[in-house]
Formats: sequence, C-alpha cells, structure tokens
Amino acid sequence: MSTRKPVRYRDAGVDIDEADRAVSAIKKLARQTFTPGVLTDIGSFGAMYRLAGFRQPVLVSSADGVGTKLKVAFLTGRHGTVGEDLVNHCVNDIAVQGAVPLFFLDYFAVGKLDAKVAAAVVSGIARGCRNNGCALIGGETAEMPGLYAEAEYDLAGFIVGAAEPSELLTGKTIRAGDTLLALPSTGLHTNGYSLARKLLFDVAGYSPKTLLAEVGATVGDALLAVHRSYLKPIRALMADRLLKGAAHITGGGITGNTPRMLPKTFGVAIDTGSWRIPPLFELLRHIGNIPDDDYRRTLNLGVGMIFAVPARGAARAEAVLAKLGESPFRIGEVVARKRGRPRVEYR
Repeated sequence: MSTRKPVRYRDAGVDIDEADRAVSAIKKLARQTFTPGVLTDIGSFGAMYRLAGFRQPVLVSSADGVGTKLKVAFLTGRHGTVGEDLVNHCVNDIAVQGAVPLFFLDYFAVGKLDAKVAAAVVSGIARGCRNNGCALIGGETAEMPGLYAEAEYDLAGFIVGAAEPSELLTGKTIRAGDTLLALPSTGLHTNGYSLARKLLFDVAGYSPKTLLAEVGATVGDALLAVHRSYLKPIRALMADRLLKGAAHITGGGITGNTPRMLPKTFGVAIDTGSWRIPPLFELLRHIGNIPDDDYRRTLNLGVGMIFAVPARGAARAEAVLAKLGESPFRIGEVVARKRGRPRVEYR
C-alpha cells in the first residue's frame, strides 16, 4: 500500500467545487436570455436551437474577443461590462450583413477560477444578449493553471444570426454619389486599447482613478465605456429600405473598415469637418503625437457605425434615426475609385 500523499486535481490548481459554483451562477444568468428557439438547458454537451420564422434562412456567424480592454478590467477590478462589450461587438458584426442575432456562446478562460468574477463577466454577456434579443445558449469555462497571469482571464464570443437572402447587405447596390451617414461611438469600443493603455498609463503616468478634466471622467470610466449595439438603427433603416451597406468601425478605424462594405470599384470621401472628435481621442493624440494615418487606422475617433444610403433618401434616413434618439451626421459620400488612389480619402 502506497504511503505517498494523494494528489488531487485541486493540488494541480483546478478547483472543481469553484467551477460548480461558477456554472450554477452562469446557468441562472443564461436562462434569463432564453428565447423560444432554445431547446436545451445550459450543461448539455451541445446546445440546440430551433430555427423558425424564416423561409430561406441564411446563417451569418462571427467570433471576436474584447482584446486588451480586459487589462483595464483587471486594473480596476470591474468585470461587469466586458461581457456586454463582447456581445455588442459580435451583434454589430453580423447586423451589418443584414442578420438578426439568434444565439451566442462564450469562452471564458482563466488560470485560477473565481466564481464571483466569472459571474460578473457572464452577467454582462447576459445583459448584452437580453438587450439584443439573443439567447446565451452555451459556452465554455476553462480553468488552466499556469497559462494565464494571476487574476487575469481571456474572453471570446461566438454568435449566429440569420437573414432572408433578399435582406442580406452585400453592398452590391452601392453607387457613386450615395451618402454616408455616421453614428457616434460611445468611446474606444473594443479597439486601440494597446495604444491607449501605453499612452495613458506608461507615457502619461496616469492611474485608472486619474480624473481627465478634458473628458469629464476618470481614466477607468473612460476606457470601460461600453461598446454599444447598433442593431436597432440598422433594422430600422432596413425596414424602410434605405440601407445599402453598413460598416462597423472597429480595429482598422474608418480607413480599414469602410471599404469592407463597398464593391471593389468604389471608394469613399470622408469629410473630416463633419463631426467633432471626442476629447478622449484628442488627448491620446496629444500624449503620443500620433501621426494622422496611424490615428485614423487605430482608433474609431468617435465614429462607431457608417451607413451607405441613397442621396435622395438621406434626409428620410436621418429622420428614421432621429426618431430612435440617434444623432446621425453626414460624414461623406461614395466615390468612383480611381487607379492608384486610396479607397478612403479624407477631405
């Protein structure tokens, strides 16, 4: 009979009891998001969803993460909003294709599991799902000792939506002369955080509690502002048959994302005087003396979504958006692409 001390899973750094506590909290949060299409409870080996209400459904999917915005959550100890960031980002990515979200799955990975932190993160995911009419249908919580720094985690999301073929936004009807309408962002959203953190924390020497007088918020509050969903304005413009294309302004900024909605033979002319860049972005530019091209390719500069609408329908589209409480502005127009010229020109 061996006299060696037994080695349990907990001794290797994995606490099954803590995982059970986390899953119990997650189940309650997820059930609050369930829609009639959900056929399985949280905990099944695979999630089941009945697709109904579509004649010829096209499934539209996307996967994304929150990026180094998580570092700000770690610094502040505030974990309740990054999950909402994740859902809204994924929702926007399929909404610009014309899809409505159906269900969402998350991946939460950590070195040492804390059930309270996991529950806070998933509470944000659940809130984002409820607000977008999307079911949190499943996911994975992984405890992997030694892979992540202490008190840190990673977070990713996977979304599936659907659309009728006739409702897909492919950009194929976009033409030169179409008007570009933009909606404001609520902050950095989920891109540019590696640069923002370097400038604010390393170069300027600020802490999360530093009050930014220009912004009217602390560093922590400004950086954790929730990445908003644009699902409702997109669906409203689609319902009025005013939307030809849409671009979610994330990593790559206006420069990198606007061409993604365009046919290859077109570009856009952006009027840089059509909106006021929010103070947070201007502060970052000042601290880092960021060149214009890098500034425009890294940060959203206060623009979260750009729509291509017919020039003759632009006023009506603005009215539709205003009725929802939005503040659209005309940021430019679609132009014929000239050989050797960039697809995005700033004027």
